[in-house]
Amino acid sequence: MTDLPRTADLGFARLDPDRAARTGTPEVVYAAGKTPAETVACLAGLLDAGVPLAWATRVDEETAAAIRERWPAAHVDRGARVAWVGTPPEPVGSVLVLTAGTSDGGVAAEVAATLTASGVGWRRVDDVGVAGVHRVLAVAPDLAAADAVVVVAGMDGALPSVVAGLTDRLVVAVPTSVGYGAAFEGLAALLTMLTACAPGVLVVNIDNGFGAGVAAARIVRSAHRAAG
Repeated sequence: MTDLPRTADLGFARLDPDRAARTGTPEVVYAAGKTPAETVACLAGLLDAGVPLAWATRVDEETAAAIRERWPAAHVDRGARVAWVGTPPEPVGSVLVLTAGTSDGGVAAEVAATLTASGVGWRRVDDVGVAGVHRVLAVAPDLAAADAVVVVAGMDGALPSVVAGLTDRLVVAVPTSVGYGAAFEGLAALLTMLTACAPGVLVVNIDNGFGAGVAAARIVRSAHRAAG
C-alpha cells in the first residue's frame, strides 16, 4: 500500500503539511469562521510539521493581533487580510495585477500577497477600468512584459475581456462584490467574465483574490520550470 501523506490532527482541525509537495501550494489557513486561538494553533501546527511558511487568509484585526503576539516578527498585511510566519521563497517571473477601480483594491491586495507568499513577482496598476478605456490601452506595454495578468473588477466586470483582447498572456479574472444594487454583490461581474467575448480568460469566484493568485503563480512557476 502506498504511504499516505501526513496529517497533523489538532482535534478541531486536520492539517495537511505535505500539500505543497503534491500541488506546489501549501495548506493555507482560512481564518474566517475560526477564533484567533484556532488560527494561531493551525499556523503553529503547520510550522511544527516542518512547513517553512505558515500562512493564513481572511485575517481580521483580532486574529492579526493574536498572530503578532505569538510571533512578533510575523508578516501581517491588513489591506490583504493575509498573515504569514516565515520567509516567502525568492520570487520568479512577473504577474501584472490590474484593478478596474480603487474600490477593488482589497481583493487585489490579496492577489499580490498570495503571489508574494507563492514566490512569484508582481506589479500592480490600479484604476484602469473601461469607463476610461484609454487607461487600459496605456498599460498595453506592461501586458506584453508580464508572464500572466490578473484583472480585478466589479460593477459590470468588463475589464478582463478588454485586457484579453490586447495580450497573448493568460488573463485570470476576479469579480468583486463592488457595485450598485443590480450588480448583485458581484454576480453581474462574475457572469460577464464567464461569458467574455475574448478567449483566454480564466475566472475565479467573487472576491477570491487568493484563488486568482494561486492560479497565476502556478502558471508562472510552470513556465519558468519549463524554460529552465
